Amino acid sequence: MKRAPLYLALLLLAATSASEAAADGGPGPLGVTTAAVVSAEAARVGALFVDGEHFCTASVVRSPGRDLIVTAAHCLDEDAGTDDFVFVPGYRDGRSPYGRWRITERYLPDGWTKGRDEDSDLAFAGLAEQHGRHIEDVVGGNRFTPGTATGATAVTVTGYPNSRATPVRCTNKPVAHSRTQQRIDCPGFSAGTSGSPWVNGDGDVVGVLGGHEQGGATDDISYSVVLGAEAAELYRRAAN
Repeated sequence: MKRAPLYLALLLLAATSASEAAADGGPGPLGVTTAAVVSAEAARVGALFVDGEHFCTASVVRSPGRDLIVTAAHCLDEDAGTDDFVFVPGYRDGRSPYGRWRITERYLPDGWTKGRDEDSDLAFAGLAEQHGRHIEDVVGGNRFTPGTATGATAVTVTGYPNSRATPVRCTNKPVAHSRTQQRIDCPGFSAGTSGSPWVNGDGDVVGVLGGHEQGGATDDISYSVVLGAEAAELYRRAAN
C-alpha cells in the first residue's frame, strides 16, 4: 500500500489553475498532479470504503451485467467480509453523489490468492443493484483492455489519497519496469490510490495502480501489472 504523503498539499497548491484546466480539457502537462475536477470521466472512479474509512480506489468497467469495478488485488484481500466493502463513485468531501454501492462478489487471480504474486495484483468486484439500476446505468464505465502495449499512449491516473476527501489526477506516459510490470511518474499518489485506473485517450483501462511494491514505495512513482492473459481471463470470469 502506498505511503502517506508529506508534501502533496504543496504540490497541489503549486499547480496553476491553467495546468488544472488543461488537465481537465485534455492531456495537459505531463507528470503534473492536480485536483480532479467534476466530470463524467471522474464519476466512474470512486473510493473503496470499509468500516466507514476510504482506503483504496476503484473504477467502473464495462461488462454484460453492468455491475463490475476493477481495483488492485491487495485492496480486496482483507479480513473484512464481502458485505463490509462499499464503493462510492465520484466521492467528494463526504458526499456520495451517485450513491454507495455494496460489493457482493470479489474476483482475485490464483497468482494472488495462492502466493501474493505482485504480477497478479489485480481484482474485480461485482456490485449490488440499487433500486433496480446497475452502476453502469448511473455513471457509465470504461473498457477494460488487456494486451495494450506499455507506453503506446499517455494515460490519465485518477485516485483517492487517504489524506484527502477529493481525488487527484495526473497524465503521463507509462514505461516498462519489467516484462510484467509498468510504471508511471506522477507525484502525490500516496496511500489510498492503490487501484486507480490508468485510462488512455480512448477510454480504455490499460493499467491499475498496484503490482510492484503494492503500487510503489514512494509517492512519485507508481506501478501496474502489465495486463496480459491472466488479466483477460480474470475479466472473463468476473464478467460472466
